[in-house]
Order: sequence, then structure tokens, then C-alpha cells
Amino acid sequence: MRELTATEAVQLLNPTDTVGLGLGPANPHGLLKAMSARTDWEQLTVGGALILGLFELFTHPNVSYRAGFFGPAERYYASVNTKVEHVPAGFRQFAPILRRMAPRVMMVQATPPDQHGFCSLSLHCGATLDELKAAGADPNRLLIVETSPHFPWTSGVPGFENRLSVDEIDVLVVGDEVPFELPSEAATEADMAIAQQTLPFIHERSTLQTGIGAIPNMVAQALAERPGGDYGIHSEMFTDGLWKLSESGKVSNAHKGIYEGFSLTTFALGSAGLYEWLHENRTVRFAPVSVVNDPTIIGRNENFVSINGAISVDLFGQVVADSVAGRQVSGVGGHEDFVAGADLALDDVSLICLRSTIEVNGELVSRIPAQLPLGSVVSTPRHHTGVVVTEFGAADLRGTTVTERAHLLADIAHPNFREELHTAAETLGR
Repeated sequence: MRELTATEAVQLLNPTDTVGLGLGPANPHGLLKAMSARTDWEQLTVGGALILGLFELFTHPNVSYRAGFFGPAERYYASVNTKVEHVPAGFRQFAPILRRMAPRVMMVQATPPDQHGFCSLSLHCGATLDELKAAGADPNRLLIVETSPHFPWTSGVPGFENRLSVDEIDVLVVGDEVPFELPSEAATEADMAIAQQTLPFIHERSTLQTGIGAIPNMVAQALAERPGGDYGIHSEMFTDGLWKLSESGKVSNAHKGIYEGFSLTTFALGSAGLYEWLHENRTVRFAPVSVVNDPTIIGRNENFVSINGAISVDLFGQVVADSVAGRQVSGVGGHEDFVAGADLALDDVSLICLRSTIEVNGELVSRIPAQLPLGSVVSTPRHHTGVVVTEFGAADLRGTTVTERAHLLADIAHPNFREELHTAAETLGR
């Protein structure tokens, strides 16, 4: 292992090269800044997802970025006509896609080595662990690890330790970057009403998965405040909401049926308070996405409840969650995995939550349309959709016919649109 500065490390990259990154908090910002200072790129291809910041690297005319998940940065890059393109894939598919890409250089953010010579991968295990190790073991490839003392040390599960040995690392860069803090999203009255609509589906000893945003955090807050508890957590993303639910004493992880005794996740993104709480906290464990997001493993949890958002749901029950009129705004991530996993047992349920309307150019538009507009991209097919929740109620679509589910969805649409949706429901699929 060599210890270099970020500037020295990125000089090891060729003007024509391939680089693999992880998702979000796995991305080494010091190295990305140093790469941005280079101007001699001839054909650099970067594979990654959810870059948490703006870097000039991705605006260079000879740099292409293949993103498995869009966040604000990717949306900005796409809007200014850079070579940023979406690779449609669920989070579990990131690993085989990365393997096919076989980038010569792998980069990752980690903690400084401990007394035993191990660097914790901290806030992200995700889909890159195998490829990081493969790059470090291959003399024709390069593994560069950027460290920072500001990142929390986190633990893995037996067989999947969330760490790298210094013996596996080619180049170690001592950095001082602080973890990205995800701004909290203010909840609206509709969000609070939606959160309340989910509570009847969450029972004592339920195992929970929550997505990103105000609604899941409101659900976690409501669970922390109401009687009951003994919950478990098996969630792709560990959020501020899940941290605060854990802090309330309502999470025991004692009745999950699998991976009991700790909360299971594959990455964490939230506030500085969350990161401080995660440091050396063995009640939360990180595992690869191939484990955390495996629907067959998800389905082995007892009383599993998956809580995710959506952009729109049509009367067939088709869910659009990562694009608007065909324009990429996020990614499938683990959405489909958890919806499918919650569909495998009678005591499990998937909740798809969305506000009933959105205002477009001053006009109120239903987010439950009769049919999806031309150009819409379906994130979750109708046969996996369980329960759809708006501020006006919950539509349990499990085991319903095409006509029945259409009427159930019309019932929870905004009152301004219900009559026309019920009329459409009568002819749907006929």
C-alpha cells in the first residue's frame, strides 16, 4: 500500500480510463475534487450513482458518467447537456453491471485504519464490496481508498464484514472530508395525513423498511409516539426517522425471524446526528445490497412492512416512482425489491405512499390518473403493488380484479377527480 495525497493519487489515472464508484456516501469527495482539477482527460468513463455534490469533472467534454440513480447533481448535469446518462437498474443490479464494466480503477470513501489495519466502509456497503476487493487483488487494476476521521465506524454481519484491510488497498489517501448531510424535507398536512393512514398496517413486532422523504420520517415519528413497539428494521437506507425511532426505545429487532438482534441496512444518509449515533453502534449492521435487498430474504422477516413513495399510480396499479414524463429524476433503487419481498407472505405488506395531487403550471393534476400518460416509465408493475396510500385513505389492491382495484384507487383520489376516475374504472381492461 502507498499513501499519497489526492492530487498524487489521481495522477495514476490515464487520460483514457475507467473508474468505478459506489452510491452516495461511498463516493470520495477529495478524489473527485482532485480529478476535477485535471484537464487532460481524453476518454474517461465513470460508473456510479447519486453523486452528493457538484464536481467540474462531470462537465468535462471528454468525461462520461453512467449513473444508476439520479439525485439533484445528476439532474443538474443532465440539464446542462453533459455526458451524464442513466443506466436503468435496481440497486441489486449495480454489482453485475459494475462487473461487466470492469473499471480499471475503483475508488471509495472509508474511515482511517484501526489498530488491526482495517478501514470501515462506514456509511455504505451497497453493491461495490466484491468489486473493491477484486480491484485490490488484481495487479492490472487499482484500488484507491480515501479516508476521513469524520466518518463513523460501522459493523457488518458474519460473512460480510463492512471493511477493507490495508493489505487489500493499493493507494490510501488521508483526507478530511465530512459526510454529506441530507437536508430534512418539511412535511405538509397531506404528508401527515398519509402517515396516519399507514399506521393501521403496522403492528407491534412489525419489521420495517422505509424509503427517503418526509412521509417515511413522519411514519417513524408517529410510531415513536404511539403505544406499542418491539419493532425490527430491515431497510436498504437507514434514515434520520429510523434513528429517532430506535432512540425512542421502540426497536428491539427481537422478532424479525432473520438477522435478529440488530437493524440491517446497506447504506445510511441523513444528518450529522445520525452519523454520530451510528459510530461504533453494533445495533445497526451494514451488509451488501445483494443480501439486504434480496426479496426472498426480505420475505423471511416476520410482519414485514415496506413503506415507499411514488410519483403516480394509475388505475391498473402501475407505479411510476423514478421519472416524470420519461425524464429521469431518481432511480428504481430498491423500490421493486421491497415491494416484491413484501408480497411473499400473508403477514407482510407493501405501502406505496403519495399525495393525491400536484400543481402543474397553476393547475391541479391528479397523481392517480386513469391511465399513465404516453412516455411514462413504470417502476413497479401492477401485479406487485400491495396497498396504495394517499391523504384520503388506503387502497388495498391485493387479490382484487382489474375493475375492483380501479374503483379502490378512485376512492382515495382527490375529490375533484373521483367521479371521472370511477367512470373510467368501469371500462378499464375491457
